Amino acid sequence: MSPTEFPPFILFFAAALVVPILRGWVRAGVLLLVPLLGGLSLIGLEPGSYGEISLMGYTLTLMRVDKLSLLFGYLFHLASFLAFLFALHLKEEEGATLQHTFGLLYAGSALGAVFAGDLITLFIFWEILALTSVFLIWARKSERSLASGVRYLVVSVVSGVLLLAGILVHAHETGSIAFTFLGLDGLASWLILLAFGIKAGFPFLHNWLVDAYPEATPTGTVFLSAFTTKVAVYALARAFPGTDLLIWVGVAMTAFPIFYAVIENDLRRVLSYSMINQIGFMVVGIGLGTSLAVNGAVAHAFVDVIFKGLLMMSMGAVLYRTGKINGTDLGGLYKSMPLTASFSIVGAASISALPLFSGFISKSMVMAAALEEGYGWVWVMLLFASAGVVEHAGIKIPFFSFFAHDSGIRTKEAPPNMLLAMGLASILCIAIGTFPFWTVYPLLPYAVEYVPYDATHVVTQLQLLFFSSLGVFWMMRTGWYPPEKRSVNLDSDWSYRWLAPRIVRGVGRVVSTVDGGIRKMVVQGLFRGHRKAGQILDPKQGLSRHYPTGFMVLWVSILLGAYLLFYFL
Repeated sequence: MSPTEFPPFILFFAAALVVPILRGWVRAGVLLLVPLLGGLSLIGLEPGSYGEISLMGYTLTLMRVDKLSLLFGYLFHLASFLAFLFALHLKEEEGATLQHTFGLLYAGSALGAVFAGDLITLFIFWEILALTSVFLIWARKSERSLASGVRYLVVSVVSGVLLLAGILVHAHETGSIAFTFLGLDGLASWLILLAFGIKAGFPFLHNWLVDAYPEATPTGTVFLSAFTTKVAVYALARAFPGTDLLIWVGVAMTAFPIFYAVIENDLRRVLSYSMINQIGFMVVGIGLGTSLAVNGAVAHAFVDVIFKGLLMMSMGAVLYRTGKINGTDLGGLYKSMPLTASFSIVGAASISALPLFSGFISKSMVMAAALEEGYGWVWVMLLFASAGVVEHAGIKIPFFSFFAHDSGIRTKEAPPNMLLAMGLASILCIAIGTFPFWTVYPLLPYAVEYVPYDATHVVTQLQLLFFSSLGVFWMMRTGWYPPEKRSVNLDSDWSYRWLAPRIVRGVGRVVSTVDGGIRKMVVQGLFRGHRKAGQILDPKQGLSRHYPTGFMVLWVSILLGAYLLFYFL
């Protein structure tokens, strides 16, 4: 095996071993060189399988190279380079070693997952992905981040268990563990789809994302926004292209987060809802399954990592300098953080799909594919979702953080390394949006004939942007726009974090009452029976001799298990 054929995760894992003992510019150099050299090593790789290992009659493939895995390989190297550049300012008292080390392990496990050629290898890196990323949440060292990290880990473990169960059933039924197209044809594929869906943020399975990501450190959220959900998108594109169910799921994902993002005060939480919205476009494209749709889905994953990372970096810089992230507490920061404000506007233009910015060249591919396949109602829903994106990410994020009312906060501009990372991401957003045939399109899995810059696409998008913006500003002027408030917004997790524990406790009280009544009736019946027979029964021993204790043990076990589950969720 040549040096370029080594699985790229090895370089990241090796660097994670030495980074804790390095300091200063030496550490910074290693953090930047690892993704740079790893990305360069992918250039010129021929399609095929590398690093095969035999285990228990199965062949594990550590590195399967094709155009789909290479696209995500390049993307994750690029994302890790920008994230590490953004995190170079960290000091030891801010958790530098912890975040740098687990950032390397997290990025390496994401690369291991997208290059995995079999389901067992995928499962291994799926679990490492969860175990390493949770430390980027806990690194904030707050009570909320600790609790959110625990819930995040529980959900990740559930996803891993479902994935493993699906793999075992699939291997038993087919005798194969190859990570290829699966489709929905049995229990195994349903379990695997559910595992992928949890990490992708499917409706009602999405709460871990908006719960945990905003509680991570300013730099940790940048890492988190790049890898976990995009590994899930890659897995869906590999195993379930053309699955009609994903069209419905994806449309729901594009629509429902808009309503939460509009009323949310925490701006990083707004971006977390926005992430689900953008992943919805990718899921729709995968569900459509045509070459244009899948190209659009993975192209949107590529550009989303960059522009969503840019927005997360801008909000991370605001949080780092001010210690605040709620829209009610910010405003007027353009006076002291003008460069960060400018970069945030570039990210906002990109996610809004403004022509000449990156979101335009990928989102329009998915929408055009929906029309080509006769899904007019899907196109209409995606159009509605696009208008919602303009409001909650294109306007709300930069407006309430840097403009709006003047909060009176005067602070320093972001550190130079943060500005450089945001500047590079901004250049990429514009370069990809302006020259897609030279940047992203050559990386896509299918040949690209789609031309984004024709009169119909450009005029339609400009009209959408104009009327969406006009509507937002009209609602702001007339008071119809939901004001920023210090409040807690209820999402579907309310059903299992607040309602379900109370239902369990209520049912437990009812069961306890009924059980106590039944026991009393049994004991009294035993006493009456013994009296009629002329026998003497010791009341202290009657129950232990005649009533099955397993009944109560069963109920105690059920209630204890339910309590632990709902406590940690």
